[in-house]
Amino acid sequence: MSTPELGPVTTLALAAEHALAERSGLRVTLIQARNADDPARDHEHACFAARMGLHPDQVACVSIFEVDLTTIDLDATDAVLVGGAGQYSVLDDLDSVRDFVRYTAWLATSDTTHDVPVFASCFGFQAMVLGMGGVVIEDEANAEVGSYELTVKPNAAADPLFGALPTRFVGQLGHKDRADALPAGLLDLARSERAPFQAVRVLGRPQVATQFHPELAAADNRSRFVRYMPEYGKLFGQEAAQERLDSHVPGIESSQLLERFTTLYVEPRSQARGERR
Repeated sequence: MSTPELGPVTTLALAAEHALAERSGLRVTLIQARNADDPARDHEHACFAARMGLHPDQVACVSIFEVDLTTIDLDATDAVLVGGAGQYSVLDDLDSVRDFVRYTAWLATSDTTHDVPVFASCFGFQAMVLGMGGVVIEDEANAEVGSYELTVKPNAAADPLFGALPTRFVGQLGHKDRADALPAGLLDLARSERAPFQAVRVLGRPQVATQFHPELAAADNRSRFVRYMPEYGKLFGQEAAQERLDSHVPGIESSQLLERFTTLYVEPRSQARGERR
């Protein structure tokens, strides 16, 4: 499926076709909070692989509902990725969600994980903020679903990853919860008109998180919007939901973040792991 202006929707086959041979040795772990029958589960897998130039087989998917996250062998992975959640909130009173929030915070604070590259988007961003002691709230009035303009903050200028972004850039979003206060230990890097916190870095670590979805191209975000159109129609009203659907535009700079993350952190980690073996 594709739209003429936005290009093709990312699939596992498309990601496999465009995987980079020079990155064939990389191995990453993707933590997911999606039900087994959620089509976005495979789509998310494909999108992270594609944005990083990896074959899907190089991305090991782990469900928070099926696996004890503490059993993940971090010595055997070059990075930990955390995706979104179609039907869940970090505020949910569920054991698996609470365990996930604690694990995400542990990744960002433990001395034993200081050198593990982490990229968390959307649900993962909120889990990192909440788990480290920040505040996440439900805010349907300021829900962002579609393509939105974001602005970098002064801290971003010197950041090796986010410093490559222009002052204003387009991001793909899909959330109704948002961070309302950041904890100590997170560097504030970007905002939007509706959400004051859109990107963070864990101080002194190769670990970052974004409220927006760098793994999604505009066509991917639009296809996901179509999938959840009945819910968005109830949330925004049918006319407003259609306007948001039609407003999707490419966010080239934000879609390049995972490529840059791979170059800056994942490849060096892989090389270091190889030298230790």
